[in-house]
Amino acid sequence: MDKLLYVAMSGASENAIAQKAHANNLANISTTGFQRDLEQARSMPVYGDVMPSRAYAMSERPGTDLSDGPMMETGRDLDVAVKGGGWIAVQTADGGEAYTSTASLNIDALGVLRTGNGLPVLGNGGPIAVPPQEQIEIGADGTISIRSMGEGPKVMAQIDRIKLVKPALSNLEKGPDGLLHTKDGKPAAADADVQVESGFLHASNVNSVEEMTQVLALSRQFELHIKMMKTAETNDESVARVLQS
Repeated sequence: MDKLLYVAMSGASENAIAQKAHANNLANISTTGFQRDLEQARSMPVYGDVMPSRAYAMSERPGTDLSDGPMMETGRDLDVAVKGGGWIAVQTADGGEAYTSTASLNIDALGVLRTGNGLPVLGNGGPIAVPPQEQIEIGADGTISIRSMGEGPKVMAQIDRIKLVKPALSNLEKGPDGLLHTKDGKPAAADADVQVESGFLHASNVNSVEEMTQVLALSRQFELHIKMMKTAETNDESVARVLQS
């Protein structure tokens, strides 16, 4: 009896955890550049003082779907999206390096080029600083060119180049900040073959129909586990009545 109750209880608990992963994906369906978290369940033996005689289900996040979402045209010069695979390098709050496939860039009061969530964009020698300018352009190779104040319309000067990388996908993992980090903690090398498209952003790669289907399936499984626990309770009461008679 205790085995039935334990399996049903653990299954319901893990179903609730799996629901959170899919709910988070659905909540970010309109977040630009969001890449959905994968979820799966596997059996986990229960170890103790003796040989494991039972197993329970365990939900886990085995990884992230690193495919790019569809390209959305914004027409804004400082909106960039990587095309053909690769990542834009940004500096994290602790001074480390992280990666994103798209960014709505801004220039702060100090001239530092930052992503929409305030992280500095990395260039050839660290965070990119943009001098006062009348016009700014980002080339396909990440080159940043500006027209300085008072210069003619055809006078463009290259100031830096966005660090674009393409590390092995097996060495990437999503962090709590929603950005990608290398598993070994080492900064990825710049890759000259990676290109960006100015005036575009990547939409989320979440498939709403697929996520809703998974949510419904998990809800049905949760209800089944609850019924199993009620059955275990009913059986326990029946056994108690037999022992009392």
